[in-house]
Parts: sequence; C-alpha cells; structure tokens
Amino acid sequence: MGWLDEVRFDADGLVPAIAQEAGSGRILMVAWMNREALAETEASGRAVYWSRSRNRLWRKGEESGHVQTVKELRLDCDGDVVLLTVEQLGGIACHTGRHSCFYRRLDDGEWRAVDPVLKDPEVIYR
Repeated sequence: MGWLDEVRFDADGLVPAIAQEAGSGRILMVAWMNREALAETEASGRAVYWSRSRNRLWRKGEESGHVQTVKELRLDCDGDVVLLTVEQLGGIACHTGRHSCFYRRLDDGEWRAVDPVLKDPEVIYR
C-alpha cells in the first residue's frame, strides 16, 4: 500500500487540508485536496488544492503569486485530514488580501475583522 492509499478521502474524493505557517504556527487557510492535488503537492513541494467552486485543481498562487512552499505534510490519526506546514510567499494567504483567512474574531456576538488588508484584492486579481 502506498502513502496515498492511507488517506481517507470522502465520498466526493476529497480530504480537508489545513495550511499552517512554518515558524509562527498560525493557521492560514483550510481547503480541500483530491488524490491528484495531494500527489502533485508532494511531488512539486508547492501547495495544490481542489477548488470546489471552479471544479478543478488550484495551484495556490497561480493568479496572485502568493505561492505556498510546503515544508512538511502530515496526516491526522484517522487519516482524514491533511496538515501542510508552509512558507507563505508574499505574506498573503487569503483572497481578501489578508495574511490569513481567519481574520474575523467573535466579539460581543458579532464577527469582527481584526486583521488588516495587506494588499487590495483588486490589485492582486486583475
């Protein structure tokens, strides 16, 4: 059995993938991977995800230039979640132009943006 066979993909052939920043340990984003995305990530050393909205492989940074270089891949105890330790090139992981997709915090019953926009998304995605 190969390493990919140990991953428990769901009925749609996907597994959740958490991107964690090397060094800081901050969670940058959560995405999905299919078998092909995970295999390409391992082979290339760059994060490749499955875009459910586009229904195709999404090579992180292909439009924005904000590539994730993979330092380590881990699989959880149940085999159904992948953790990528990454170096986030350009310092922006989120399509909103923020460092992390987790920029909203619950304060007094409301979600509030607490992290700044580092670059206008309209400039990133022309």
